[in-house]
Amino acid sequence: MFCLSSTVQPQVTVPLSHLINVLNSPKSSVGINTRTYSKTRQHGSEAEKHCSEAVLNLRELGLSDLGTQQVVKSVLPWLSPQEMSRPLCVQTVWRTSHLSTHSFFHNKYGSSLGVMPMSASVFSKQHSSPLLSVCTELQYWSVFIQSRGFKTLRTKTRRLNSAFNRQVESEGITPSFMKGFLTRDKGVEAENIDGLLKDKNIPIGQQESFKRGFAEGFLKAQTLTQRSQDSVRRTRLILLVLLVVGLYGISKTPFISGLDSAVDPVQMKNVTFEHVKGVEEAKNELQEVVEFLKNPQKFTALGGKLPKGVLLIGPPGTGKTLLARAVAGEADVPFYYASGSEFDEMFVGVGASRIRNLFREAKSNAPCVIFIDELDSVGGKRIESPMHPYSRQTINQLLAEMDGFKPNEGVIIIGATNFPEALDNALIRPGRFDMQVTVPKPDVKGRTEILKWYLKKIKVDPAIDASIIARGTVGFSGADLENLVNQAALKAAVDEKDMVTLKELEFAKDKILMGPERRSAEIDKKNKQITAFHESGHAIVAYYTKDAMPINKATIMPRGPSLGHVSMLPENDRWSETRAQLLAQMDVSMGGRVAEEIIFGQENITTGASSDFDSATKIAKMMVTRFGMCEKLGVMTYKDLTAQSPETQAAVEHEVRVLLKDSYDRATALLKSHAKEHKNLAEALLMYETLDAKEIQLVLEGKTLETR
Repeated sequence: MFCLSSTVQPQVTVPLSHLINVLNSPKSSVGINTRTYSKTRQHGSEAEKHCSEAVLNLRELGLSDLGTQQVVKSVLPWLSPQEMSRPLCVQTVWRTSHLSTHSFFHNKYGSSLGVMPMSASVFSKQHSSPLLSVCTELQYWSVFIQSRGFKTLRTKTRRLNSAFNRQVESEGITPSFMKGFLTRDKGVEAENIDGLLKDKNIPIGQQESFKRGFAEGFLKAQTLTQRSQDSVRRTRLILLVLLVVGLYGISKTPFISGLDSAVDPVQMKNVTFEHVKGVEEAKNELQEVVEFLKNPQKFTALGGKLPKGVLLIGPPGTGKTLLARAVAGEADVPFYYASGSEFDEMFVGVGASRIRNLFREAKSNAPCVIFIDELDSVGGKRIESPMHPYSRQTINQLLAEMDGFKPNEGVIIIGATNFPEALDNALIRPGRFDMQVTVPKPDVKGRTEILKWYLKKIKVDPAIDASIIARGTVGFSGADLENLVNQAALKAAVDEKDMVTLKELEFAKDKILMGPERRSAEIDKKNKQITAFHESGHAIVAYYTKDAMPINKATIMPRGPSLGHVSMLPENDRWSETRAQLLAQMDVSMGGRVAEEIIFGQENITTGASSDFDSATKIAKMMVTRFGMCEKLGVMTYKDLTAQSPETQAAVEHEVRVLLKDSYDRATALLKSHAKEHKNLAEALLMYETLDAKEIQLVLEGKTLETR
């Protein structure tokens, strides 16, 4: 601190840095340039700016009333009048030396301060500095010595702490910013109730009420604080419990434990090959696997090895899962079931871990059967994908478990898929899936057996012939036939019947094939008449064409997207079709449009024949491009017409048009020759809406139908 005690009254204690700013505000930066300034800077606006800063500093020090000249004259009486008249803020020329001293203050102001004799100045001015003169006169200065050279954080902190601990001698003269700076770390002193009463000037008669209200408010605040603290404690406790429960749940999840513990072996004693119908060839091949599991020594005695895996390939609903269960049931061994999607997880390594756990548990219970449904989900072709660099770990682990260095004696893996093209080649090679068994859709014999099996489980009319329903369900799988029987049972229950009859079975079949009836659809008389003649045209062409399939039913009841339908049933399953049968199908498709044109004229044909034309065009194109049934183009196939020359494409299109036109002409000639039968059948459909095969035959023969 710097004390002015001789001239200025009262005594003022101010920081040294403020006095330096007042007396020596125009400082020059050290090391700006090695050259000296040849002229003094402009004294205009810059001088006024620095002078205003000096006056402001005097105001902050509490010396603004004395004025700058009086302060300088009192502190530095030896200055000449010329120097006193010159503004202190005018910057003078410095001569710069490149020699650095031990302290930052010496470099900045050209002198060293401390409890030591003043040394020679490294920086010198042409005119003596007032600060340097003061320091030379006093000889000793009670300040801290910068012993570390330049300022560091440690010395700065120590210096500030020392300043905080000093007492402020004059509260009224010390600047306000210094008061806040020196007292910012001091806590606010607590006021007592008596001091508060005096400060507020509360009358004596109201002091007791004030104290009582103050106490009540304090108690209420304390209660609210306690409640908030209790609420925080309860919240923390709840969060802790939730965290513990979450961690426990995570520890039980499959991606931590590897394989879901719910996948346990099952004994399939109640499922045998007797429960599997319609796939006799597949059962015969899997019978060998059952023998392997029952008596492995019979085959290993000759040096053979048990098969590693069996791959079941077939459309959905054909009984692949049922066959796998039947194998385990026939051999009376544990059955492990897993879906391919169970091994597909977003976490790296989870699928491979589940594969290892599954095979480890299966080996401990050998002999056994592992069934992996939807194998293409886990055994798809391996690709190099930057998005999923670890996607191949699961299938690699499966390949290693099936045919690695560790033997899997007694463990049979059965896989099922309806998309074998997607499987990896390494998975379907011999040594992993040694056997591939195809499970096709059942033929008419298989459908009959399946229907009989499911009809035994419901109350059904004994007079029902399952073969009739089987003939009308071409392309149905075992699951479709089970659904058909179930729908018939539901229909009989809705109609409050005691048993299921053929009528309910036919209703269920039509519902599956054509969709549910739309009895609420309001169709005007004109459209209903057009639909009746349209469907009659299909039926007439089908009835009088030699190679067409027999008619099963004709109806004008709206079902699904269509307003009418004519269903035809083959007498037996067709494994291949002749050219005459294909042309007959095209003629039946053309019968609807031809009937509209003959009865209502060219101007009144409708869009109802669009699906008929689609099927006829598809048949004609297949005959030309795939079946070699075109004399002009020969037996050559054309799978990709876009790869052919324009001449070839034009020739194919011409032959397709010829086939379609010939079919249209044959249907026109047939309907014109049977116009009477056509009219009678249309009128019968308008009256009864639905006619079966026997009723259609009676109408075409000119007989009268029985009243329903």
